[in-house]
Amino acid sequence: MARLAIVFTAVLLLYGCSPPDSDSLPSGAVPEVSADQTLSETVPSDATEPRTIVIAADPWCPHNCEAGSNLEGYMVDIAREVLEEAGYAVKYVNVSWARALQMTREGQLDAVVGAFATDAPDFVFPDIPQGRSAIALFTHPDNTWLYTGPESLHDQKLLVINGYSYTRELDQYIEKHEADHERIWVISGPSPLDRAIDLLNQDRTDIFVEDAYVMAWWSVNSNRTTSPPREAGLVSESDAFVAFSPVREDAQKLAELLTEGTRRRIDNGRVQQILDSYGLSLWTEQP
Repeated sequence: MARLAIVFTAVLLLYGCSPPDSDSLPSGAVPEVSADQTLSETVPSDATEPRTIVIAADPWCPHNCEAGSNLEGYMVDIAREVLEEAGYAVKYVNVSWARALQMTREGQLDAVVGAFATDAPDFVFPDIPQGRSAIALFTHPDNTWLYTGPESLHDQKLLVINGYSYTRELDQYIEKHEADHERIWVISGPSPLDRAIDLLNQDRTDIFVEDAYVMAWWSVNSNRTTSPPREAGLVSESDAFVAFSPVREDAQKLAELLTEGTRRRIDNGRVQQILDSYGLSLWTEQP
């Protein structure tokens, strides 16, 4: 299977990746909405129409960005173009990642964007990825700690996002120590990156996990004057997908459409044209 690999060029477009989040930062998982907020406030009213595909995720720019913005993310752009060519209407919405997975699993949404195979193995995935992720660990710029494997995390507080799958080794470490709040701090919300960076700058956590492309985008496009977080080690690279709800009857058909449409656009150069808008380049590798 062809793999997409994505790298940043020297100059990225000046564009913000996500809106600021709440200042409320309790320990443990942080809810993104009040208890009385209904699902209808998030999901478009026509989400149940069979020819409408509602794709959801929290902003993870440049892979998928703020819904309704000029640049919604190259993975959203690829999926929208392929599915609209096949006669579907595509809507993209932002909710927390954990909520996006839950609602898609239940059939209230149709797909998630930016998924690894380990995020939702029960979902229906295309055979070709729509993106590529590089998972790394980040510290305060003054911190000299380096990641050398899960054992190097034993005296560090690791900040993670609720519902995220990172890599097999990190996922196992998080699951093993999640109850120990001196080791693991879980946050949530529709745009958690700014919150994670604030916690790091306040010395309330030691490390957080993020995609290296997302952090590079944030560093160029954020309006902050402070130094960006320091990369302390690359953990792993992973394919990223638009994955469809397992309860949608035509999920396999949609995955096949996306497979063929992505492959055709890689071959004819259209994917690279889309990536150009984000200052990215692409190549394919055969395993």
